[in-house]
Formats: sequence, structure tokens, C-alpha cells
Amino acid sequence: MPYPHTGPTGLGRIAQQATQVLYQHRLVSTRQLHQLITPHHTRTEYLRRQLHTLRETGLADTVGRRISGQTELLWWLTEKGAHAVESVGLLPQRPYRMSPEAALGPLQEHTLATVETGLAFVDWARRLGHECGPLDWSPETAHYYRDDSRPGEELSLVPDAVLNYVHTDNKAKQRTLLTFFIEVDRTQMTVARLAQKLHAYAVYHEFTPQPAAARGSKSVRRTATTPAWRYRYPAFPRLLMVLTGASEPRLARRIADLRSLAASDPVLTNTPLRAGATTLEQLRNRGPFEPVFTPVLGPAHPMDSWLRPTSAAA
Repeated sequence: MPYPHTGPTGLGRIAQQATQVLYQHRLVSTRQLHQLITPHHTRTEYLRRQLHTLRETGLADTVGRRISGQTELLWWLTEKGAHAVESVGLLPQRPYRMSPEAALGPLQEHTLATVETGLAFVDWARRLGHECGPLDWSPETAHYYRDDSRPGEELSLVPDAVLNYVHTDNKAKQRTLLTFFIEVDRTQMTVARLAQKLHAYAVYHEFTPQPAAARGSKSVRRTATTPAWRYRYPAFPRLLMVLTGASEPRLARRIADLRSLAASDPVLTNTPLRAGATTLEQLRNRGPFEPVFTPVLGPAHPMDSWLRPTSAAA
């Protein structure tokens, strides 16, 4: 179930939850909102009434998208709606604001594909008795680092999403918090550009910020040994690359080409980065805890999202 806390006052519970989801994920379709917020309802009428209330009160707006010969509504929060969510103070503030132009722009499909990826994790968490809700992933969170090959330049690694998932093993009475970096590829960029993203994750894995020497100080400068990521995560997140936007055979070839480029990058091969690639269709149909991920480095034995060999592969 979505989180029980309240959102903007004066709205029904479902409408409040919808404002939170729209604030966090920026642009979401009616179908996605239904699956995220009201999956226990067989029909969407009640949710639609709540969403139309948001639009009538000026908190949300829509654009239409043609899909399979029908028009699907895409929802986002207006400036008024975003301020209403921020005034409650329950979600981290996000400076991004959606607009009709942006909602209809070139990033529309990528934004929806990222939501669809998060939705796959939410759906399978419900089926498996794990924990992952509609607000358990954050899109486009910046991670700053420096690359020795580009001295003096501060770089920014921005995953499409950072997703938190609690895996529950009832038999072993064990709960494990898994954190994933999610990269969604709709085949809009070259494989070489995709490999550059992988390279950036490897560099960020090794990046250790050094303290700046005080002006005029003659003391010996100490060298820091703690990587930047340790200030944010207890363990370095697994990197999951989710491919969509083409046929399964074409996406399989794309993964193979990505593996070839990754194998030729010495930074990647010398960094203990756990990264795997799958397709959105496989993720939705089989779930993240089936061997649907092909490791980006090493043998191509399929793995699940833990990115550890299955018993068959081992």
C-alpha cells in the first residue's frame, strides 16, 4: 500500500497519495497511477474522479498521448500543486517543475519508461511479500565526483532513478535493504554513449574527495580514504540497466555490444562494480528476482538483481 501519511489538506486519501506520486515522479499516466495507488480496485473510476478533482482545483493538469489507437491521459502537478505538497514537508523538495511543453516534449517517453521500471519493482514486491512502494525511488538524484582524466572539472552522475527495496526472506527471518542505481535506455543513444555512462559509475565508485588545504596553512595535508559514495550508502548500489524501445532480439544485441565495450575499458574491469542489463519486458514479466539480468562484466551467465550467480550458473 502507498504510504499512509497525508498530503495537501482538503483532499481525499487517494487524491493526496496521487499528489505525492506526481510530485516525486513528475509525469505519470492514469494506468500507472492506478497500478501504483489503487491496485486493489478492479476499475479505475474512483481514482479518475479523484484525479479530476485535482485538475478542477488547479493542483494538477494533463496532456493526452495516443497509444494503441486510444488517448491516454498523463498527469503532472501544477505550480500550485507542487507548493501544496511542499507545504506539508513530508517529501524531499525537488526544484523541477513540469509544464505542458515539457509533458509533450522529447523526454515524455523516457520519464514514463522510468516510472514503468519502478512500477515493475512495486508490482513484484506485492507479489513476493517484499517492500517497495510508489515513493521508494527518486528520479535524477545528482552525485558529484571528479575524474582524474579531466582535472579541475566537477562532474555529475545522475541516475535515472535510485530505488530502495526491502527483500524479505521469511524462511531465514531476514530482511535486506537493497539499493539500485537504475538506468533506462530506450535505444535513443548510441551503445558507446551507454558505455560512457558505465564508465562514469566506475569512476564514481573510486572517487575519494580530498579536503581542501586551508589558505596560508603550512600543516601537512591529510589524504582522505573514504569514497564519496560511503557518505550516502551503506554499500555501493547495484547498477541495473533496463532496455526498452525495440524488439527483444535487437535489445539482446545491444546488451552484447555493451558488454564488448565494457570489457575494453580498464577502469571498468578494475572496479568491483556490480552492473547488469535486462529488458523492461523481462523485468515486468518475470520480476527482478529471476535470472533476467546479463552481467555487464565477466561471464554472461544470467543473474537476478542481486547480481550474484544463480546455482545453475555456479
